[in-house]
Amino acid sequence: MKHLLKLSLFILGPIALAQSGVISGKVLDQNDHFSLPGATLRIENSNKYTVSDKNGNYQFLDLKPGVYTVYIDYLGYETISQQIEVTEHNNTVIDFSLSSGLQQLNEVVILGDYLKGQAKALNQQKSNGNITNIISSDQVGRFPDANVGDALKRVPGITMQNDQGEARNIIIRGLSPELNSVMLNGDRIPSAEGDNRNVQMDLIPSDMISTIEVNKTLTPDMDGDAIGGAVNLITRAVPNKERISLTASGGFAPIRNKGLYNTAFIYGNRFFNNKLGIVASGSYQQQNYGSDNIESVWKKGDNNDFYVSQMDVRKYDVQRIRRSVSLSSDYKFNKNNRIDFTAMYNWRDDRENRYRTRYNGIKQVFDDNGNVVGYTGEIRRETKGGIDNSRNKNARLEDQRVYNLSLRGEHLLSSSLDMDWGVSYSKASEDRPHERYIDYRQKNVNLNEDLSDGNYPLVTTVGDDNPANYSLGKITESKRYTDESEFGAKINFRVPFSLISNQKGRLRFGGRLRIKEKERNDIFYSYKPVNSLGNLANITTSYYSGNGYNPGSKYVPGTFASNSYLGGLDLSNPSLFKETLDPSEYLSGNYKAKERITAGYIRWDQDLSENTSIITGVRFENTNIDYTGNYVENEEDLVSQISNKNDYLNVLPSITLKHNFTKDFILRAAFTTGIARPNYYALVPYVNVVQENYEIAEGNPDLKATYAYNYDIMAENYFDKIGIVSGGFFYKRLNNFIYTYRNNNFSSNDFAQLHPNLANPIPEGETWQYKQARNGDHVNVWGFEVAFQRQLDFIPGEFFKHLGVYLNYTYTKSKAKGITNEDGDVRNDLNLPKAAPHMFNASLAWENKNFTARVSMNYTSSYLDEVGGNADEDTYYDKQLFVDANASYKFNKYLRIFVEANNLTNQPLRYYQGVSDRLKQVEYYQPRFNMGLKFDF
Repeated sequence: MKHLLKLSLFILGPIALAQSGVISGKVLDQNDHFSLPGATLRIENSNKYTVSDKNGNYQFLDLKPGVYTVYIDYLGYETISQQIEVTEHNNTVIDFSLSSGLQQLNEVVILGDYLKGQAKALNQQKSNGNITNIISSDQVGRFPDANVGDALKRVPGITMQNDQGEARNIIIRGLSPELNSVMLNGDRIPSAEGDNRNVQMDLIPSDMISTIEVNKTLTPDMDGDAIGGAVNLITRAVPNKERISLTASGGFAPIRNKGLYNTAFIYGNRFFNNKLGIVASGSYQQQNYGSDNIESVWKKGDNNDFYVSQMDVRKYDVQRIRRSVSLSSDYKFNKNNRIDFTAMYNWRDDRENRYRTRYNGIKQVFDDNGNVVGYTGEIRRETKGGIDNSRNKNARLEDQRVYNLSLRGEHLLSSSLDMDWGVSYSKASEDRPHERYIDYRQKNVNLNEDLSDGNYPLVTTVGDDNPANYSLGKITESKRYTDESEFGAKINFRVPFSLISNQKGRLRFGGRLRIKEKERNDIFYSYKPVNSLGNLANITTSYYSGNGYNPGSKYVPGTFASNSYLGGLDLSNPSLFKETLDPSEYLSGNYKAKERITAGYIRWDQDLSENTSIITGVRFENTNIDYTGNYVENEEDLVSQISNKNDYLNVLPSITLKHNFTKDFILRAAFTTGIARPNYYALVPYVNVVQENYEIAEGNPDLKATYAYNYDIMAENYFDKIGIVSGGFFYKRLNNFIYTYRNNNFSSNDFAQLHPNLANPIPEGETWQYKQARNGDHVNVWGFEVAFQRQLDFIPGEFFKHLGVYLNYTYTKSKAKGITNEDGDVRNDLNLPKAAPHMFNASLAWENKNFTARVSMNYTSSYLDEVGGNADEDTYYDKQLFVDANASYKFNKYLRIFVEANNLTNQPLRYYQGVSDRLKQVEYYQPRFNMGLKFDF
């Protein structure tokens, strides 16, 4: 009863009358004046301690008047102490400057840039209450990673799925992108993709981010929708003195023999007697490259042998331009009140031309004895591009933008109560204007198949492949647009509250509001020429031979309409082309979605002893949804719009234990809960009836959010000489996980039961194919991860004093229950899609005062990517091995030169169907090389 009264007084009573004071300030690097996050500050002969935040700020609340000695501990830096006098009702502001260096043979060795980056990352990881991995900006700079996604693949337990050779979708501990969350300074980043919640990790340049924080376990004050993990991208903090940095580099992409261009800048300073701080940064990247790709679809023939029923030979030409600007500022009204404003804008233009030869509808030809003697099919030569204007430039343009505006405040309301709040607005969009396709076709072609090597199947024509034999197939143009916005607001309070005398305790509580809106609005037209355009030999074409083609010279892309010919067609001229709206390409896919998420939490941090502490509490998240989709028949006839509203409450308890065997040997254990909301399009109440193919696909507004129980244990030992060895286990049970349900025997009675008020498209006695996202029973995911990182200075010799190693390995195992096949039978042979069993990172670095060199390796084993109708149709993402290298030389404290090389193994993106020697897709990118200068003032 006494403790409940104490809690009530703290929350409701006149706490401003507390007879105590506060110590606060900032922890800095003595040499460069950069803030030091994750520093541990302790008051001598007491249980009171605190940790500096991401900006280096710290606070001791509720101190009785008197003189205190404060000690500061930071890996890689000298420990210092200072006496501070606390007076009643006063905030005593003291800044600490730490000297970086390692004690070796009675000599202090000053840390280089590489080790400083490690120190910042490891100190934050060490001081966090939950299980995290941290990458600092200096550490990102050690790897040749152009975007945030490529930097993240260095973290234990993380693998990335690539798009055009760059890391895009994040998978954490085997859990797919929609089961993870991505934030910018604690605010959620919306998704620019049309049907899911995935954040494009290749959209943000790595040099715009100060710290990447991967939270693998959640605390009650964090958003609950992150079952795999929550990635927080933290922009640069305002510097403590003037800083100017400029970077310029150029590179080369051998696959298209074109250039890579990159520039970046940073300016920061403090003004008005240090009350106002500002840091602005910008980045521009232009990448010109491409890829060589082959794809195939395998089918079981009449003799139960597999053959290729469709095959593509593709050539991509790609230009990606990233522009990014950010502004961070803070204003200190006084020592008790400050506000922060951050803004970030990212804009990526992705221009792509694709030249695709497709061998389509391939069928086996049999002799009288039932032996396969050949193949027939259709050949299509398709050019993908865009209109000839200043934006598309004869290419398909994907214009993706995301921005975030955020205002936050931190207020010390009394010596025993502080409050912080924030409001934010974010928006992501993807615009694909004037996207054009043209194809020429040749039907009933005799074909050969060489399947002697299933890793590289080959389909070729019998006889000459004359462009004059190809007639016009289709000309189309589309305009596709998707946007998602999120408004967020939050408020948090913190008060001292301990149930154990002489032990530190803190109570936190607060609330959060998130309002999300998403809309996809596509439109699609097909065109027929008023007068014949002739055959493929009569127009302006481009020819691509097999010379230098990465999958092998035996693959010849061939002859296509040139991108300039396609871009120059005057499709809007009715005297030249007849325009026809084609609803089958967009109508069922358009939708509107609204979500309102309200949350409240209470979190209690309690030290049980000098070495043991817990974090426990509960979070409540209520989700309210309002979705509108289309009921479409025969792919193009809009029958009606369908709306659906729903709301549900999730209760998310958690407890985390932390025990320090020594100051550097730490054990963490956690039980947490989390959710994953279904993808947007899966919830849309659309119905798409394709009578020609006897198919029905529909959304499922009754999908439940996946709910997970998570168990984690992690042991970490930190080295004073900047390093860590760690190992841990994890187990997750995901209830109501989401998969794609297929039923090939769907009848009119089945449709009537689902939609009694809609017109029934299925005639009596017929059965159709049906597809819908549904909740499965549960999935069990378990595994372990180990990591080792340190300097090898314990080995005798000057060389090893400068040599560092970085290693981590993660093993994941999963078992899914409740997935049915195309016949409605339960499949018991499936792992969780996108759960890679093995992930490994290795890196070797050598650094002295001026020179740094590093070689890095990233390996991911093959894994199930997508469940098919049966085991033969399952799609697997094949193993990957990347090797990268980079080096830099520092001429003086202002200027350095650097070189970088990516993908030295020419690792392709590869999928296979059913078994590893049935290739589904392989796409090559070749290495990339970069060289540049960096100025720091």
